[in-house]
Amino acid sequence: MTDDSLNGWIGNTEVLTDTLDPVRFNAAAATLSADISGTLRDRILPPLWHWMYFWSPAAQDALGDDGHPRKGGFLPPVKLPRRMWAGGKLIFRDSPVIGDTLTRTSTVSAIREAVGTSGPLVFVTVKHRHTRENVLLIEEQQDIVYRGSGGGSLAASQPKKAPANHDWTRSFTPDPRLLFRYSALTFNGHRIHYDRDYAIRQEGYAGLVVQGPLVATLLAGFAQHHLRQPLSSFEFRGIRPLMDGAPVMLCGKPATDGTGAHLWTRDAEGFVTMEATATVGTADFRS
Repeated sequence: MTDDSLNGWIGNTEVLTDTLDPVRFNAAAATLSADISGTLRDRILPPLWHWMYFWSPAAQDALGDDGHPRKGGFLPPVKLPRRMWAGGKLIFRDSPVIGDTLTRTSTVSAIREAVGTSGPLVFVTVKHRHTRENVLLIEEQQDIVYRGSGGGSLAASQPKKAPANHDWTRSFTPDPRLLFRYSALTFNGHRIHYDRDYAIRQEGYAGLVVQGPLVATLLAGFAQHHLRQPLSSFEFRGIRPLMDGAPVMLCGKPATDGTGAHLWTRDAEGFVTMEATATVGTADFRS
């Protein structure tokens, strides 16, 4: 059941064109401490790095108090104040190459209301199609969740213990410098990632919130490194807010049939903050 006033946004479309310039590519590699020596030879964009392109900058006076552009443009004017990227899934049909000019066509495909432990929620699904000269490269579904005020603490109240049966691990420590630089790379003004006082006092978190797309990007690269071949699909879901300042473990386990891997992040308390599945070979998009 959805608020009738939001139904008019279903089907809303936005088209952006961007060139995969090497400046942002090199800045991303520095921010993520990524080894791009092989990538530079092939000039292939690593998985999920396209998120650092296709900026749609809003004027300063068009921002809400949370740092996001005010609602009611491309995205619907959901009345709930808090907005987060809850998860998504992607199909990689061909590899974008540094220097390519791509077109991203985005469409609001669904709006759904629900009630969670923190109160009312609204889920907005956006479909993205990334093309190069009308050839489809990446097909993507983005799941956005809106919630009421003060939901940060509540969202973390039912933690899930991280599995112990991993085959691969790598640790990283998200600090304010990393969060700020990634927000700059993605032109993300959401204050929970760089304004500690706002994140704690206004949104109820325990500290700065590590960006879900940042974690997903690290997991996708981690998976591709261990699987030793390009990903054909990647699906991820946020489980628990991840705070800055403490070591985080990227964990993975290959699928028994050799088609991919199951991945997750474990925070300093031993809980899962994100789960993901990566596949290699061929994949089909499932709505």
